[in-house]
Formats: sequence, structure tokens, C-alpha cells
Amino acid sequence: MSRLSVVFLDRATIPTQIQLKVPEFDHEWIEYDFTQPEQVSERIASADIVITNKVVLNADNLTGADKLRLVAVSATGVNNVDLSYCAQAKIAVTNIQGYATQSVPEHVIAMLFALKRNLVGYHQDIKEGEWQRHKQFCFFTHSIQDVAGSTLGVIGSGGLGQATAALAKSLGMNVMFADRKGAEQCREGYLPFELVMQLADAITLHCPLTAETHNLIGERELNMMKPSSVLINAGRGGLVDEEALVCALKERCIAGAGVDVFTQEPADESNVLIKNMDMPNLLLTPHVAWGSDSSIQNLSDILIDNLNAFAQGLSKNRVI
Repeated sequence: MSRLSVVFLDRATIPTQIQLKVPEFDHEWIEYDFTQPEQVSERIASADIVITNKVVLNADNLTGADKLRLVAVSATGVNNVDLSYCAQAKIAVTNIQGYATQSVPEHVIAMLFALKRNLVGYHQDIKEGEWQRHKQFCFFTHSIQDVAGSTLGVIGSGGLGQATAALAKSLGMNVMFADRKGAEQCREGYLPFELVMQLADAITLHCPLTAETHNLIGERELNMMKPSSVLINAGRGGLVDEEALVCALKERCIAGAGVDVFTQEPADESNVLIKNMDMPNLLLTPHVAWGSDSSIQNLSDILIDNLNAFAQGLSKNRVI
């Protein structure tokens, strides 16, 4: 086999403390911390293998990559890759699966505790002198709810949804899995989507972003939820109508929301969630639910394993 050129378009998405294994095949390794859209075509023109996390690969920039044989996505979601073009051009695509089944559930549960116990609100109150004004050993400006005994509604029953459910059960929570929105009949072990929205004390999202799931949670769904319930999105930003979510929080249709993913990333000051991030019942993190050191090391190892398997003519974590 001839020497393969491997180009990593956004190496900075993997922290520097994480060690990438060296591929086992003869190769030339080229990496860029970041790649802007206008730089993609030139950087992949001579590549046999391209690694991307969030850099978009589409028909326009893939057309000139005549040698390209593999797009290795260093994440689970592949919505940044034109799969139709790759299939037509016989370019294989791989992704990373099952690497964050510890990190994401822990992040979700951490957000759940913070929201149910109103930790952000109390922190802000102390900062603003509320404790001093009350002149007592404690004060209660926000509701505090126990997590044990409450009900978690899980939307998305893949590895992350299942792992989050298992962790929730270990904390004494009841767990319900929602069937697909609009499903005429429920699969065994699932409840109707609308019923889960109505009954759950917390909703957590773990489904892929597709045309069918875009704005899966909007004004209608938020109005179904209990006023005491919270919504946590560590799945994909487009799953939730952000404008509707902020309105629901302001109008106290729901008690709180934890958001790790945004419709546009990085989110800037024009994003409605960023604009309202001082709300005590809104908890934001910058798409890091997946990002414990152990999970990123798992991801990195699987990434190189995918490359090695492809070079050996094997199929591992193939999307197409």
C-alpha cells in the first residue's frame, strides 16, 4: 500500500493533554488547529484521509479532492458531511460511537441537580447581598426539589440515552422513554411522546438532529410540560426552538433549562440564550458535556482505530 496522506482539519477540538496514537500504516500526517470554510478545498486537495470534527465537507469543497478515500469524523454527528456526495464518489465515512457514555450522562445529571436545587439562583442571590438583607442563617428565594423519586423523560434511546437512564435510576429516579413524536403506535418499553412531556419532572434529549427532529421541542411541547419541570439539552442545538425556550422560562411555563448545545456554535451575543444567560433558571455550558479527559481519550483512540481498520480494508464504525 502506498503512503497515505492524512489531513486533520480541526486538531484543536482535541485538547493538547490528549495523546493521539500514531496510525499503524505508512502515512504523512498534516494537522491544522482550525480550518476556515474558504481554506477547506486547498487543504484536502491531495489528501487520502481527512479528519474533521465540525469543519463542513460538502460537494463544493470535496469535488477537487480526487484522492480522497475516507472522511473520518472525530465525533458522533455527521451532519457536517455531505453523505450523498460521499456515497456517489465512493468516499467512506466513519464516526465515533460509544465514547462518552460516562461523560454526557454525568453532565446531564449535574445540570439536573443544579437546576432542581436552584444552585445558580442562590449563587446569584448571595452575590447580590440577599443573605445579608435576610439576616438569618439561611434564606429561601427559590424552590428546592429533590431528584430522587422524580421522573426523568428520555428522548433518544441510543447509547447516551440508555446510559443517562441507568445513572438516573441509580439515583432513585423513575425513567420513561418517549417514542418518536407523532408515532401512531408505541414500541414496547416506550410511552407516547406527548405523554412523556406531560408527566416528566425533567426531560433530557439524546436524539440525532434530522429534518424530523429539528425544533422537536417548541412552544407547543414546552407548554405541555409541568411548571416545575426542567429541560436539558446535551444532544444537538437544533432540537430546541431557542426563542420558545427563553419565553417558556420567562413566563415560568417550566422551572429551568440546561443547555450544552446551540443552533450555531460558537454562539455569540446575538443568540437568544446568550442574551438571557443571567436568568437564574438558565444554565449554559459550551458544548462540553462529552468532554471529560477520559472520554476524549476514548474518542481519540477510536478515531485512530477507525483509520487503521480502513487502511487494512476492514469496516469499523462506517456510516457509509
